[in-house]
Amino acid sequence: MKKETKNTISTFVIAIIIPLAVGGLSAFLTRNSMNIYEELNTPPLSPPSFLFPVVWTILYVLMGVSSALIWKKRSIDNEKAENALLIYAAGLVFNFIWSLIFFNFRLFLFSFLWLIVLLVLIILTAIKYKKLSPVAAYLQIPYILWVTFAGYLNFGIYILNH
Repeated sequence: MKKETKNTISTFVIAIIIPLAVGGLSAFLTRNSMNIYEELNTPPLSPPSFLFPVVWTILYVLMGVSSALIWKKRSIDNEKAENALLIYAAGLVFNFIWSLIFFNFRLFLFSFLWLIVLLVLIILTAIKYKKLSPVAAYLQIPYILWVTFAGYLNFGIYILNH
């Protein structure tokens, strides 16, 4: 296998592992609070709890693939790529902390506001990605849609359990 091919594969593997590790650590830290979802009044269209890890795994893989595509664009425009990846990293941090706020601390209104900031960061990431790789930006669309839906669920849970 060529060195360039190995580097590309390594880039994608590492880029996918990063969000999966963030999600895995978040799940580990909230594992004793996850049952809260079953105990809460939830709004219409609330999916069953088993669906969340499936969806998030898919989203984390898409996030990783798109970040790898941007990482590979550093040779074309290092400043734009690094800026886009910095916003992505900030979004990962907000994503990670949201679960703690919602599940462990049960601060539903604050977690909703936190989610709005996360959504803005994801949209900014997609905008920055699009300048370097339209495919990387398009891979963010499912994440944007899911976090928008999560915002609906989060706010509905706040209203129904307040």
